[in-house]
Amino acid sequence: MKVFSPVKKLQVYRRLSNGDEVFVGQLAQNKQAVYFQYDSDYLTHFHSLSPFNLPFDNTLSQAPKRPHQGLHGAFADSLPDGWGLLLMDRVFRQQNISPQQITVMDRLAYIGDTGIGALSYRPIVDWKDASQEAWIDISQLGKQATQLFEGDIDEVLTALTNAGGSAGARPKALIYIDPKQPNRISTRSQPGLQAWLIKFTSKNFLLGHDEGLCEAAYLTMAKQAGIDVPEWQLFESPQSSSGKAWLAMKRFDCPNSTIPSRRCHTQSLCGLLDADFRQPSMDYENVIKASQALCKSPAVGQQQFVRALFNLFADNQDDHTKNWSFLMDDGGQWRPSPSYDVTFSPNPYQQHMMSYGGYGQQPPLKSIQKLAAQANFVRWKDAQIEISNMIDALSNWVLIAKELEIKKETIALISQQLNSVYQQNKHLLD
Repeated sequence: MKVFSPVKKLQVYRRLSNGDEVFVGQLAQNKQAVYFQYDSDYLTHFHSLSPFNLPFDNTLSQAPKRPHQGLHGAFADSLPDGWGLLLMDRVFRQQNISPQQITVMDRLAYIGDTGIGALSYRPIVDWKDASQEAWIDISQLGKQATQLFEGDIDEVLTALTNAGGSAGARPKALIYIDPKQPNRISTRSQPGLQAWLIKFTSKNFLLGHDEGLCEAAYLTMAKQAGIDVPEWQLFESPQSSSGKAWLAMKRFDCPNSTIPSRRCHTQSLCGLLDADFRQPSMDYENVIKASQALCKSPAVGQQQFVRALFNLFADNQDDHTKNWSFLMDDGGQWRPSPSYDVTFSPNPYQQHMMSYGGYGQQPPLKSIQKLAAQANFVRWKDAQIEISNMIDALSNWVLIAKELEIKKETIALISQQLNSVYQQNKHLLD
């Protein structure tokens, strides 16, 4: 049995788009707080990881107490939540370590170099069993993930722990696929493999096992509306005869299709602005302003406006700050990531996590006109053209859903809701 010793210091590294790794700086923790200091060479040759709230100089920067459990937002994005934390805590318990003993620094050391994004952390504290073969049967992995999520099994299997360093509350895995042999799948990054994120389904979801199919349909409609979305594919589950399918999306933090060690630095809006993603803490006006400032492009506001209005008319109310991200290239230029977690996602209160000029639903015309002006639409009619285009894309729901063989009752449910949302907001086209 390994002896647990809390992590006090971590070295932070960044992988570049050419595969090189550079030393960024050091994290340290005492009883009061977590601190970070950039390396002087990194300051000379590279760019800020998080321009809004992490000073880009050689001072010792203390992390805020909230909302990232005492960690800087730049590094908090490396940690999973929900599903990933469940897997991590199960592993620690199997080693007779209580999760109450674990700090965010310990969790970063556990993630090491297996997380999403370009950052990695050393020394790596490997409590996972890496002795098993990395090649996996995706059907078995998905089945076991679903059983664990639904409480039918307690043991965390090696393949799940090796693939579980992703964000989100629902069962998913980071996998690497051989494009020449799509059934050859690994939980470890290897040259020649493509990096993907696969989402498993559960009977406990709002849409049950249709969830992945519905997200695939939404990604299709978003693309038709002119929104940049990740490449995706569907995997048949072991019970595919009952309509089950799992959605996999190609990871946008890996710019080279078959060299997953090449990375783009990735930051969520949550990490950039230290916004609590569990609370409705942000307005779309803030999203657009932050995007324009970060990307140094007035035009990017129009891109974010379209995404915001798509969420409104598509009834995607799970539009919190972790579902908006940005990518930085080696030259320090930022751009919005492809749109992700875009799906039918109403909540019991019928309120969006992100507000529209202060309104969580049915925003008045003046609020959206103000948002369009902030997004640099010269004329309101130009913004209305974009809204009309996305409504046209959403009108394809039934056709796309049938092609994906989504259940009739699910198609009817979402059709009814999409029509209701359209009726509530059609005044924006007047």
